Amino acid sequence: MIVRAITLAGGLAVGAGTSQFPEFSQQYAQRLGGAVDALSEVVTDFDTPAAAEGLSRSEALGQMTGADFIEPRRTDMERTFDRHAILTDDLRLLAEAGPFMQAYHVARFTDGDVASAAWDAFQPAVPLNLTGAFFAGFGFLVGFITMSILLAVIRLPFRRRTA
Repeated sequence: MIVRAITLAGGLAVGAGTSQFPEFSQQYAQRLGGAVDALSEVVTDFDTPAAAEGLSRSEALGQMTGADFIEPRRTDMERTFDRHAILTDDLRLLAEAGPFMQAYHVARFTDGDVASAAWDAFQPAVPLNLTGAFFAGFGFLVGFITMSILLAVIRLPFRRRTA
């Protein structure tokens, strides 16, 4: 009886947690869009004067040498361009994906600043739609099965042996 109750509780806990994925992914995508917009401004502020001088981005970066202030700034800009490209690609992918494909691409939720900001603002939502119900049901099954296996392993040494 206790084992069934613990197994049920494990299933319910994991189900409640996974039911929140659609809401968190939506908030992550919103924060990601804001980060891409902010980085786009920085990229444009660099590319526009470079183009006015007839320079490509890489040529303009190549000219940022020789001063103690300028060389670290070049490194910062290179890092900004790389982050902008990665986040833009992640945003495009998440915008094109439905909630189930977003779960498939959860590895793209890798930007620590965006994830932290989304988590700080995250408010659990009651999953009142089919997507939330699916994630809750999936999580329940995962939790239920995991707890069943875990409890079976824990109880294994205490089972009576029959002759």
